[in-house]
Amino acid sequence: MYLCTQIMRRLYYFILLIGVLCVPSAAQDSLSIRLDSLLRDPMFETSQVGVMVYDLTADSTLYTCNHKQLMRPASCMKVVTAITALDQLGADYDFQTRICYTGDIVGHTLIGNVYCVGGFDPTLTVDDVALMAGCVQRMGIDSIQGLLVADGTMKEAQDYGEGWCWDDDNPMLRALTIGRKNIFLQTFAEEVARAGINLERVQLVEGRTPQNARMVCTCKHNIGLVMDRMMKMSDNFYAESMFYQTAASAKKGVARARDSRDITKRLFARLGLGHYPYKVADGSGLSLYNYVSVELLCRMLRYAWQTPAIRNVLLPTLPIAGVDGTLKDRMRGTRAQGNVQAKTGTLTGISSLAGYCTTAGGHQLCFAIINQGVMRNATGRAFQDRVCKVLCEYDGKTD
Repeated sequence: MYLCTQIMRRLYYFILLIGVLCVPSAAQDSLSIRLDSLLRDPMFETSQVGVMVYDLTADSTLYTCNHKQLMRPASCMKVVTAITALDQLGADYDFQTRICYTGDIVGHTLIGNVYCVGGFDPTLTVDDVALMAGCVQRMGIDSIQGLLVADGTMKEAQDYGEGWCWDDDNPMLRALTIGRKNIFLQTFAEEVARAGINLERVQLVEGRTPQNARMVCTCKHNIGLVMDRMMKMSDNFYAESMFYQTAASAKKGVARARDSRDITKRLFARLGLGHYPYKVADGSGLSLYNYVSVELLCRMLRYAWQTPAIRNVLLPTLPIAGVDGTLKDRMRGTRAQGNVQAKTGTLTGISSLAGYCTTAGGHQLCFAIINQGVMRNATGRAFQDRVCKVLCEYDGKTD
């Protein structure tokens, strides 16, 4: 009888201990209660939401709501594009535009062709073109007898992304542009002539650079410069250029969107989410065919945070609440101002936000929110701002 009593008593304490270990902390319950209360807003009678919050400091999930549901991310797709590109290309990667030539220099005349080889660098300016023209002039020539060739064959001949709306004012995806306009070759010719080189017998054409072409110069811009505008200002053209840089790393001759999709999905698999039917259509989030989950966005953000080479480039490019970028006018006057660093997303019926913040208790969090079916995007943004306010006020203690 005594032995039976002792066994029952130990079993009771064991069950009690298991209960303590399995029940969420009161502090976490407090956070969940506050976030749950936000989900009782009447807006969710006619719209959907996915929310996930991950504590990077404690390495644990703090909150989820529909975190596995497939949703359109809008420009939060740029989070996926940026992290994949940094993982694949590295922080030292440069976008490159090259000037090459064929033929011979006879006296001070180049009898041959000059090739402008596009690398889909969206940052190119007239000043960059003038510097490249100066490199041609320093070859010691004062005239060209041949062709000026624009080589945009770095990427596939597809001007728009898969699933883009035909009636939107979308940028044409060309590998050799200035200010996203197809005016590079004409501008280059003007700058070469301004440098004192005679082009009277020169034609301007499009074509491919032969393998025996010799290098004149290379214009380079670091990946961080491109990513800054891509994320801070949510520039779609910059994001698509990043998407195609990732594709080019597959080294299949011509960069194709499908190559970038394959590389992106391989990263999903490495992060343990390769079995979900995510859809990657483009790099900017313009496509109506993109489908991801807030769990995926949080997993990507978590991976970036745990990888310093990625984090150190990505973090400074994210908009800061109440300070700059697409978050400049949001969350002002709250604890979230200057604290939340996150990418915004907006399409008709879609509003999203994904990024990082620091709690009042000093914990670093990553989070992702997608509002879907909201007819007024301001409504979705207001909800996201309230969530961020709660996260930044969270101190890890009970109420």
